[in-house]
Amino acid sequence: MAYSELIKSFSRIRTYMRSFYVYGFKHRGDFDEKSARAYDNERRRVESWLGDYMSFGQDEDGRRVFLSVDSRAVSVNPFYRAFRTKSFTDRDIMLHFQLLDILPESDGLPIFEIMEELSERLNSFEEGDAPDESTVRKKLSEYEKLGLVTKAKRGRETVYCRSACPLDLGTWREAAAFFSEAEPLGVIGSFVQELLPDKADCFRFKHHYILNALDSEILCALAEALGESRLVELGCGARRSQVLPLRFYISTQTGRQYVLAWSPRTKRFSFWRLDLIDSVIIGEKLMPPSELQDRLREFQHHVWGVSTGNRDTLEHLEMTVYAGLDEGFIVQRLEREKRNGTVEQLDDAHWRFSIDAYDTLEILPWVRTFTGRITNFKADNPVVVTRFYNDLEAMNAMYGGESVAVP
Repeated sequence: MAYSELIKSFSRIRTYMRSFYVYGFKHRGDFDEKSARAYDNERRRVESWLGDYMSFGQDEDGRRVFLSVDSRAVSVNPFYRAFRTKSFTDRDIMLHFQLLDILPESDGLPIFEIMEELSERLNSFEEGDAPDESTVRKKLSEYEKLGLVTKAKRGRETVYCRSACPLDLGTWREAAAFFSEAEPLGVIGSFVQELLPDKADCFRFKHHYILNALDSEILCALAEALGESRLVELGCGARRSQVLPLRFYISTQTGRQYVLAWSPRTKRFSFWRLDLIDSVIIGEKLMPPSELQDRLREFQHHVWGVSTGNRDTLEHLEMTVYAGLDEGFIVQRLEREKRNGTVEQLDDAHWRFSIDAYDTLEILPWVRTFTGRITNFKADNPVVVTRFYNDLEAMNAMYGGESVAVP
């Protein structure tokens, strides 16, 4: 059972869970932004959800707490448990069960009949006042948004009834199980699985980025704004920026999620890491300039990852790779991983990769994977060239190789 002190703000618990899972190995005194009591409360909450994955270590400075999860051994993302814990007042709980019991599945009731029935049921309670009509209307509107209640017009009256669920969710077992673990906003698939009599337990993932679950609320708000072409105010610590979300990027290497956004103030594109965004406030609709889509396509054609560099000038990078006659897999890899670059054959054994990008320094980690096959390398940015040859020199010094001359 989840810890009884339930949460109102998920953003706070999100910060603590990331601290445990990503940074980990922290002492009680390392959380200096909050009091020791606040740390203990949050630790107990996390432990109630993730006790099976929580470990402890002891050193000269005291006890360290961390989470240890083998993503290949779990079929369900354990971080989804945090979304099933929310605070409710006694009035919320009473209204929830009473209203859903009062409302029929057809022939809806008007608000005055609902209030009469609710008042009659609550007469047996000596303490506390019955909820007023405004409170009940707000609760019904909330349930309508959740799909639990249907609102309709009967003449001049507005009537309410419980929503029916005609879907056979049993046919979605495998789809919901796969979606919950492999797709953005997989928490939706996790909740669908809770409605099924039995869950599918047939998927395991070698690269399973379970931490993305903690960014579900941020991603959902951004997706809503993107679908309706609305501005959002992003909060990252003390920084506040108003942007228009345009695209989502997910790294297959690190699992990190990003949103590509356009700023009406600076007229520039920028990438934002979702796990660094503290809050999203959805604002007014914005009709983007007619040429924005053309600019976006041009911009995407010159980014390697999520670094935008100077964004005013493009940098050219080239490397020539040796691939023997029986090493076609090298050429296939160049073609498969070139992204926005081009690959051309120079002779029977040499192939040239070239690209024009905003930040060629970001390409160096990939370039280094061809070490030993690179016969020529050049770039417009002298920092990139220096870094490349310095890395080769450091590797040679480590393994006792010959010095590499910088051209």
